[in-house]
Amino acid sequence: MGNKLVEGKAKPRGAYPHIKRVGDFLFISGTSSRLPDNSIGGVHKVDQMGSLTIDIKEQTKIVLDNIKDYLAEENATLDDVVDVTTFLVNMNDFAGYNQVYAEYFKAENGPARTTVAVHQLPHPHLVIEIKAMAYKPLK
Repeated sequence: MGNKLVEGKAKPRGAYPHIKRVGDFLFISGTSSRLPDNSIGGVHKVDQMGSLTIDIKEQTKIVLDNIKDYLAEENATLDDVVDVTTFLVNMNDFAGYNQVYAEYFKAENGPARTTVAVHQLPHPHLVIEIKAMAYKPLK
């Protein structure tokens, strides 16, 4: 068994790793679009009054790219992912999330998936979090 924190990524906000190997299985902790400097990707200031837009597509891309990088630490890829659980703060974001997700995974060979709505995530600018499990046999 092994826990890994991935260099160049936002540090977890608790006592957990980015990715954990247990035998041939890899477990990826809930992953957001938080950047190494603790800013949140996909959040844009739109006016002088401080109004923000939060881009679900951009946040989804950052999350999936983070997961891809975590998997690379174990010589795995998104093709090794067998199960995904996605948490959305607003189900109205489902279409944008689903569009980006389809750029990373295909229905015919992609992982099992569950998507649920949640009341909130650990930062008010986060609108998506994804956890995943992959199967990558040790050689």
